[in-house]
Amino acid sequence: MTDFNPNASLPAPSIPGDALPPVEQHAQQYATVRNAHETELIEDYVELIGDLLAHRGEARAADIANRMAVSQATVSKMIRRLNELELVTSKPYRSLFLTEAGQKMAETSRARHDIVLHFLRALGVRDATARIDAEGMEHHVSDETLAIMQRFTEQQQKS
Repeated sequence: MTDFNPNASLPAPSIPGDALPPVEQHAQQYATVRNAHETELIEDYVELIGDLLAHRGEARAADIANRMAVSQATVSKMIRRLNELELVTSKPYRSLFLTEAGQKMAETSRARHDIVLHFLRALGVRDATARIDAEGMEHHVSDETLAIMQRFTEQQQKS
């Protein structure tokens, strides 16, 4: 493995004009990002609720607010939205619970997050940075890219 210098500048694109893809491809890139942004926050909440249930036995709005650094009012609005989407069930002053659809989304989101996190660590990214970066990247990488990240990580662990 070669030494990696995180302070080195990135090389310019190797193919002239590579930065501007064909119109259809470019439009698809932006559409994909917009779609990821629409579901990103929902996935983050559902993933956190699943993690809290798994590790703490309950998922309370106050815990979600603390961990996401948002107000309880913000969490309450999102809980209403998650209820409407039938991803969680809740009762006043009680823990939140994931529906079957919510559980499936939480598991998928957690798996994607873990693949990206382990990949970044395998590249040598510091844990704190890898955790921050993985939180955003997990929503924006394709299944193809995730599979390659996972294979790379597995190969690195074997060597």
